[in-house]
Amino acid sequence: MDEISLLTRVRADLPERTPDDVIRGRAALLRAIEAPPSPAPARRPRLRWIWVGSAVAATCALTGVFVFGGALGAPGGADPAAAAVLGSAATAARSVVDPVVGPGQYLEIRTDAVYAATGTTEADAEVARQERDGNLEDGDFTSFLESEVQALWVPADRSGDWVEVRCARTPVQTFGPRSETFAAEMGIVGGDSRQVFPAGKTEYGAPITMFDADTAADLPRDPRQLLERIYEENGSAGPSRDGEALVWLADRLRSGTVPAELRSVFYETAALIPGVTITEELATLNGRTGTAIGRDEGANGFRQDIIIDPETGAFIGERQVLLRPGADLPAGTATGSTSVTTTVVDAAPEGTALCAE
Repeated sequence: MDEISLLTRVRADLPERTPDDVIRGRAALLRAIEAPPSPAPARRPRLRWIWVGSAVAATCALTGVFVFGGALGAPGGADPAAAAVLGSAATAARSVVDPVVGPGQYLEIRTDAVYAATGTTEADAEVARQERDGNLEDGDFTSFLESEVQALWVPADRSGDWVEVRCARTPVQTFGPRSETFAAEMGIVGGDSRQVFPAGKTEYGAPITMFDADTAADLPRDPRQLLERIYEENGSAGPSRDGEALVWLADRLRSGTVPAELRSVFYETAALIPGVTITEELATLNGRTGTAIGRDEGANGFRQDIIIDPETGAFIGERQVLLRPGADLPAGTATGSTSVTTTVVDAAPEGTALCAE
């Protein structure tokens, strides 16, 4: 299982910000989408805060039924249709053979993502400075969607060089004139880059964060026990313990490298979460179509979805969907989505050709 370890990279490119900056920015975004702050801060793993003048911008990123310890789809778990989809995917995943990275080869993990950037135009920020001492109002905020593509090549010999390519973030969708202006002002963020990490360690000597085979082995394989473990680990995080449990699963599944055996357990665990339903029968993400399974969170105005193929057990991706309009974004907009593909290749790239695809 070592060659298919679960890999997630801690973002190192985020701007420094004070706690007051974060509090003001988060409160402004929650007001913009007309959602009251939740009792406990909602964990959004892809949230970034960027200052624009005196304004803040946020980048926010079937058949078959199975039974164990009681029927799924019964009160207290996912609804019957969602449980059936998850059960079918869990059964299919158990027959999948994970890829093996041979000597001299690499595990390529590519992430195609789209995130929402929310903030103010320079003109609106100036009006706020001149007329309201820089205080922003709900109507000042606008948004656009931007792409983010990156890939990591992990050698079979983990003591070798790991290679990462990150592509510049570019606007991909706007929502009216103000949104277009804001996107133009933000422009292309960053540039195409390639980094080499000897033995998987960053320039600061810290290892790339990994959910490795040992960590995976420590997780319970009984879905009910795993759900209790997730509740315990999450504590009071998130708008609700059940919503945060689905986020916990999505966070790990979006690594794209969860072993098939554990992926099956994750699907079975999702079927035990109250309020989980089919949110879209045919959901397409990055050119791949599957069934979207999610749970509405009225407290924070977002829904977490995972998108799976119930026939093959493949994890296609995940997304966060806005439940009510705000900051020029219509309800139903995916404010963050990721699709990860994993491939065994013979060599890591020498340049950033990935970004030209």
